[in-house]
Amino acid sequence: MVDSQAMLDKVWFILPEIWLVIGAMVVSMMGLSGTRLVRDAVPVVVCCFLAVAMAGIAWVYGDADRLAGIDLLMPQLGPYVKMILCAIGIVLAMLSVGLIDRPLEDSLKSGRARFDPIRTSRGEFFAFFLLSLVGAMLVCNANDLIWLFLALELTSLPTYIMVAISRPSVKAQEAAVKYFFLGALAAAMFLYGFALLYGSTGTVVLTEMRDAFAEQAAGDGLNRLAIVGMILAVLGVSFKIVAVPMHFYAADVYEGAASPVTAFLAFVPKTAGIVAIILLLGTVGWSGHGAPGAGGLPQPILVTLWMISVLTMTLGNVGALLQRSAKRLLAYSSIAHSGYLLIGVIAGPGMGINAVLFYLLAYGVMNTAAFAVLSGLQRQGEEIESLDDLAGLRHRYPVMAVVMAVAALSLLGFPPLLGFWGKFSLLIAGIEAHRMPLVVIALVNSAISAWYYLRLVGLPILAMPTPASESITHRPVPWARVAAVIAALGLVALPLFVNELLP
Repeated sequence: MVDSQAMLDKVWFILPEIWLVIGAMVVSMMGLSGTRLVRDAVPVVVCCFLAVAMAGIAWVYGDADRLAGIDLLMPQLGPYVKMILCAIGIVLAMLSVGLIDRPLEDSLKSGRARFDPIRTSRGEFFAFFLLSLVGAMLVCNANDLIWLFLALELTSLPTYIMVAISRPSVKAQEAAVKYFFLGALAAAMFLYGFALLYGSTGTVVLTEMRDAFAEQAAGDGLNRLAIVGMILAVLGVSFKIVAVPMHFYAADVYEGAASPVTAFLAFVPKTAGIVAIILLLGTVGWSGHGAPGAGGLPQPILVTLWMISVLTMTLGNVGALLQRSAKRLLAYSSIAHSGYLLIGVIAGPGMGINAVLFYLLAYGVMNTAAFAVLSGLQRQGEEIESLDDLAGLRHRYPVMAVVMAVAALSLLGFPPLLGFWGKFSLLIAGIEAHRMPLVVIALVNSAISAWYYLRLVGLPILAMPTPASESITHRPVPWARVAAVIAALGLVALPLFVNELLP
């Protein structure tokens, strides 16, 4: 009876994910409909399922008695992370309206082609969109290494296909192949790390691993098998958050995928990866066990995290300085922000983890705003990529120019925008954890990033139009531009509710 009740409690807390799986099945069937009105309604249905899932999250986690009784390592992660995934997922779905099957739909509308279900991809794309979000949400509910592995792979596997079908070009297919093989390498690495963690503790359950590591720490300290396993696991999961040394794919994949998919890649897998790292590290000291400092993390693991954070911040910002492509620049920006996030991870429980979660929200909004501008513009049916395409944007599309400037300033951490409060909370967490050298390195890197972020402000607002930029037009579907405005308003308005937004 106890086991059945525990199982029911676990099912209770994944009801929003079950709802989104149902949504994935619904939209996949809608995409095969011969009626254009039904196919066009797919993104609307996706947003509706996400909105209902948000209400479901508030409902299931409102049961305090069940939440207290569930056997999770960090049950408090669930409601916050799942809510921001669904909320930003709605905006990302708006970016993707009209992205898939555009040439096919134009041919059908003009009568040049007849409808053939095998040629359509819209339903499958949005089904994979929802399934990837489900994977990221399920990471929060992981209480064993098997669940954690499957949730991480459910987050990533759909994105390989999303990249491949996002654009009818060889570049997108090449990006998908690179992404897939590097993802397989990363999965093998962290799976091997999981095997070593199991070998050092005799269990795959995270709460039992925590107790086993506490016993080891009370004796002679964590054994070498556990330390090597944890380091390998963290390095493998670094692929999800595009952190050094698993960052090499980012620029090529982000450039090859369509801009809405790139925005999705920059946020959803990163969120899943950060939560996974928090859960893994929570087994080796964040419950008050282990050596003092940085949440009780063992010294070899702490040094590894330091190296990853510093190298990720520095290589990301220096790499962004050299880019002429807006998407590649934002790819290196994504790398740098992963380095900032690791400051909060190193700071540990309490303010450190709260700062990480808040920064995920801030980064999701500001990154989506920047990519929404790129998604809402085109040249002769093709998306824009070069920074020069943004020159003098205010003369033709002043709203898009302002949105890009607001997004870039927020990514820089310019007060009083949301990005400033996110970065401020991370730095304060680092200071309180007595990690001043890491905070100083982060401040230096923020100064470096000012050069390329201010270019994203100056080109649309201050530069004069060029012949290339004057040929830029709006995409026929307005929803990406609507999403851009919503995200920009969020960057301006959400700082008024910082205290309420902090976990």
